[in-house]
Amino acid sequence: MEQEQIFAHTLFQIGPVVIRDTVVTTWVVMLALWIACVVLVWRLRASPGLIQTAVEGAVLGAEDAIRQVLPQHVALVLPFILTLWTFLVVANLVGLIPGLHSPTRDLSATAALAVLVFLSVHWFGIRSQGLKDYLRHYLSPTPILLPFHIISEITRTLALAVRLFGNMMSLELVALLLVWVGGLLVPIPILMLHIVEALVQAYIFGMLALIYVAGAIQSQQLRQPEQGESHA
Repeated sequence: MEQEQIFAHTLFQIGPVVIRDTVVTTWVVMLALWIACVVLVWRLRASPGLIQTAVEGAVLGAEDAIRQVLPQHVALVLPFILTLWTFLVVANLVGLIPGLHSPTRDLSATAALAVLVFLSVHWFGIRSQGLKDYLRHYLSPTPILLPFHIISEITRTLALAVRLFGNMMSLELVALLLVWVGGLLVPIPILMLHIVEALVQAYIFGMLALIYVAGAIQSQQLRQPEQGESHA
């Protein structure tokens, strides 16, 4: 097994910019999803077919999952969380195509997703509370905890990136090792394992992002009882 079969490798370079296979695969996935969305919107029917029914079911499932966490902000959060889930499912499963690898096996890709979640959490928090009230929750219940809040934000972002990277990298590594050792005797179990693990990892990443967003949006609501108790 060559190292480039497992780890991301450089395809070409434009000046100082290095283009890896992860970047190309990610852009192909985004383009495919964009085309699929355009086609689905163009072919919407009052009497949906199998594909439209499946897509509508996925959207309703995402709405229900978000409603369990943020019942009053489903419409606000749904586009981001559903897009994140959709991209992760496709990106994790693209490794099943011969000659391609999941971009999420590259730490740079998962780090970019984690940073996107990090920025989105603060954007949703500021949008729902305002900048002043949102920043104030970092000083609650006492300004002494500000460094710990900052460390918590950084560590959970790192954990989000490393968790997805580690699981997808280990999944592809195990699959390559088993195929290398067992040949064609083990393709179906590996295929099923890859599909299940890819879906699970996409769901976990999206749910963690949803929980972080919910914490940012509801931080003001959680602080109000504390303020009421202090006045009492």
